[in-house]
Amino acid sequence: MAAGNLLGLCGSLRAESFNRKLMREGARLFDPTEFVEGNLRLPLYDGDLEAQGIPLEVTELGEQIAAADAVLVVGPEYNKNLSGVLKNALDWVSRVPGGVWKDKPVAIASATAGRAGGERSQNSMRLCLTPFRPRIVNGPEMLLAGAHNEFDENGRLKGEIYLNTYLELMQALKAEAGL
Repeated sequence: MAAGNLLGLCGSLRAESFNRKLMREGARLFDPTEFVEGNLRLPLYDGDLEAQGIPLEVTELGEQIAAADAVLVVGPEYNKNLSGVLKNALDWVSRVPGGVWKDKPVAIASATAGRAGGERSQNSMRLCLTPFRPRIVNGPEMLLAGAHNEFDENGRLKGEIYLNTYLELMQALKAEAGL
């Protein structure tokens, strides 16, 4: 049964990245009334640019976060950390007035070609989100390893263990959002 609206943030800009597929699969499992993919194609954070006014696309992203019943943050692991794309978006949104992340239900997931599934990137995502005081769902951890082997031709997860883990995480996110 569809419920609530879900915002997805993908720390990989590539249209068919494993993390974008994982984000969309999470949305399918969450089964929201509405799913919106946030735009993270933002200028690099720059205090001089901010002094001229917060860019429109950053303001829109902040409004999307504020309006969402829940947020799914999905990102790759780049050099043992979260992606610069995601970090930049978090930095920009921190400048949007109103504390849009405060008490927002958030789930984190990651996909990598390697064997760890993005464990370090998830840890750094949590550290970067913590100052904003969202309600981060603590588990189960969705760490998709060997992602190139884990999606079918429709972008759906093939492995029962991963599918069950992700479904449980999305159910926990719904519960955190009161849906």
